[in-house]
Amino acid sequence: MSTEWLDTVVDDRRDATGRIVVLDLVSPGDAELPEFAAGAHVDVLVDGAAGLVRQYSLCGPPHDRSRYRLAVLAETASRGGSLAMHRLRKGDRLRISPPRNRFGVAAEARRHLLLAGGIGVTPLLAMAHALDAGSAEYEFHYCARSRAEAAFLDELEHHPRVRLHVDDGPAEQRFDPAAIGRPDPGTAIYVCGPAGFMDFVISSARTAGWPAEAIHKERFAPVDDVAAHTVGGAFTVRLASTGAEYEVAGGESVLDVLLAHDVDAPYSCQQGICGECVVRVLAGEPDHRDDVLTDRERADGLFTTCSSRALSPILELDL
Repeated sequence: MSTEWLDTVVDDRRDATGRIVVLDLVSPGDAELPEFAAGAHVDVLVDGAAGLVRQYSLCGPPHDRSRYRLAVLAETASRGGSLAMHRLRKGDRLRISPPRNRFGVAAEARRHLLLAGGIGVTPLLAMAHALDAGSAEYEFHYCARSRAEAAFLDELEHHPRVRLHVDDGPAEQRFDPAAIGRPDPGTAIYVCGPAGFMDFVISSARTAGWPAEAIHKERFAPVDDVAAHTVGGAFTVRLASTGAEYEVAGGESVLDVLLAHDVDAPYSCQQGICGECVVRVLAGEPDHRDDVLTDRERADGLFTTCSSRALSPILELDL
């Protein structure tokens, strides 16, 4: 994990809904924060003593470097991160990483279709800010269980490019997958939200004929139980830089083994959803179990050390 941390201060805190808190973070000396592109997230050192780190999307305008805005949902099954974030108050200090991004706006697209479910609105809101600033063509569908659970209504409800869909509202305003439309080579789809919502949108798009490369996604939780990532027989991982070989046993991840041998390997979420641990495979056959790489990236040899394994006896990595 990156050891480069930025010190920030909670400059503003407000409850957007009964379960979502919005936090504005600024530099202690009012200096500009590092620039970021829409779709980026930061690691947050929620509890330094316990080493508790969580990832949250930046949802403010990317051009505003005076502050970072986060929106955090209080998860009922929280492992400690979201509840600790909700306890923050104005003036509290918080350490974060520089922004990272594997969910950016597709530069080659001439039209953009944003599909958000619940708290998945956060990275897409930043995309909307960026697309507005560039006068780009886009359509934004924001789905929530109810108006009371929809954050940022003051910004989005009357925006001409935004369509709000609430489950408990009139039938005619509920989200219809027909809104995705037929495949268009110039259009990119972006989807973020709870697993069920994302699976529904992605399957609807694929059924309509959209290619996987046109669908950009970011998950807040892995599709499968994280424990399933380490199920399987033993294999050997080899480092191209030194030739060192290490055995990865069943119940261990490649990342576990690398860190145990003091290998300087990148990582962050350890769940196969953020992409920070991605390295290149130089030899061997990977067993991909992540939910972040596209088929094209896998074919190009990219590999997540935290969640994927090997189908061959030896896997050589570009480390």
